[in-house]
Amino acid sequence: MLFGLRKSSETVNGLKPFWVVCVTHMFVEVYYLTQVALIPVFISEFNLSLLEASLVATVPGIVQLLANLPSGLITGRFTTKQLLFTSMVTEGLAALLVSKAMNFWILLLGISAMRLCSPIYHISGLSYISQIIEREKMNRSMGFHNALGSFGSAIGLIILSIFLSTEGWRWSYVFWALPMLIWGFVILRSGELEIRSSDGDEFGKIPRYSRLPSSAFLIFLVATGLRAVGYSGAQTYMAVYLVGTRGFSESAASLIFGFGTFAGIIGSLNGGYLGEKVGAKKALSLAIICSAISLFVLGLLSQRHLLVVAYLAYAFFSSSIWSPMNSLVADITPKEGRGMSYSVYFFTEGLVVSVTPTIAATLIGLSEIWFVFPFSVAFFTSSLIVLQFLSCSTKTSTIEEV
Repeated sequence: MLFGLRKSSETVNGLKPFWVVCVTHMFVEVYYLTQVALIPVFISEFNLSLLEASLVATVPGIVQLLANLPSGLITGRFTTKQLLFTSMVTEGLAALLVSKAMNFWILLLGISAMRLCSPIYHISGLSYISQIIEREKMNRSMGFHNALGSFGSAIGLIILSIFLSTEGWRWSYVFWALPMLIWGFVILRSGELEIRSSDGDEFGKIPRYSRLPSSAFLIFLVATGLRAVGYSGAQTYMAVYLVGTRGFSESAASLIFGFGTFAGIIGSLNGGYLGEKVGAKKALSLAIICSAISLFVLGLLSQRHLLVVAYLAYAFFSSSIWSPMNSLVADITPKEGRGMSYSVYFFTEGLVVSVTPTIAATLIGLSEIWFVFPFSVAFFTSSLIVLQFLSCSTKTSTIEEV
C-alpha cells in the first residue's frame, strides 16, 4: 500500500484515517500566514500603534506555546477523533469571532483562540499517524502530511489576497469557518479514530509513561532547538532585508514569500521521500546543510532574480526538514509517551522561536541587517554537529497492510 497503513486502522466515511488527519492539518494551517500578512491592515483599521500591533503576533504565540504541554497530557485522555473535532470547531468559531471583531481586544481574543487549535491538532494528529503507519513508510507519510499543511498556508494567502481586493479581509475568515465546522462534525460522526497502544491499553486512556526523557530525545531537542534559532532569525528579518536592503517593494516581497510557500509543499514531499530512502537522520542532516548553504549564498547575492531563486531554494530545503524531524520523534520515543514527546518537542521549538527575534534584533542593532545571515548559518551548523551524536533505531516492524 502507498502509506503502509496498519490493518487495525479504520476507515472514516470511506477515507483512510491518515487522510482525515491530513485534511484536518490543511484546515489548521490556512490562517498560519494570514495573521502576519494582515498586520498592516489591522494597524490601519483599528488605529494601532506598532507596539499594539506586535501583540497580534506575540500574544497568540505565547498562548500556543503554553498550550503545548497540556495538549500532550490530554492526548492520553481523549480519542484522536474527539481532539480533531475540538480543533476544527475551536478554529471555526474563533474565525467567526475575528470576522465580527469591532475592537482590537476582541480581535486579539479571536486570534489567540485560533492558535489554541494548533497544539491540540498537531500533538494528537502526529501521535496518531506515528502509530498507524509502518515505520518504513513513516517519512513518506509525514511528507504528505506536511505538504497538506503547506498547501493550506498557501491557499489561505491566495484567498486572503482575493478578498482584500474585493469584499474585505473579514470575508477570508468567514470563507474558511463554515468548511471547518462541517469537517469537524464529519469527523465526529465518523468511525472511531483510535487504536491500541503498545501496552495493550485502549488509545485514549491515560498512558503509563513516566520515564525520564532518553539521551537520544534530549540530543534531538538540542539539535532541533538550535536549528529553530537559525530558522526564526532568518524568517523574521528576511522581509526587512529584501525591502530595506535589496529594494524590493512590500508587495513584491509578499509575492516572493507566497512562491516560497509553494516551494515548501514540494520540499515537504522531498523530505518524506528522502527520509524513506536514506533514513530520517541523514535526510534531516542533508536538509539542514542545504538550508545553510542556500541562505549563505542568498546573503551574498545582489541581483534580484538570483535572490529570488536563492530564497525559493532556501524555502524548499527549510520545508524538507519537517518530515524527518517528525519521524525521528516517533523513532526515538515509546508509543506510550508519544503524545507527550511531541508536546515537549513543540514546546521547546516554540520557546526558542519566541525569544530568537529579540536576540537577533539586538545583534543586528550592533551591526547591520546582513548579520542575520551568518547568525542563522552558525546555528544551522551547530544543529548539524549536535545531530550527529543522535543514535536512531534501525529496526523496522513487519506489519500486515490493509
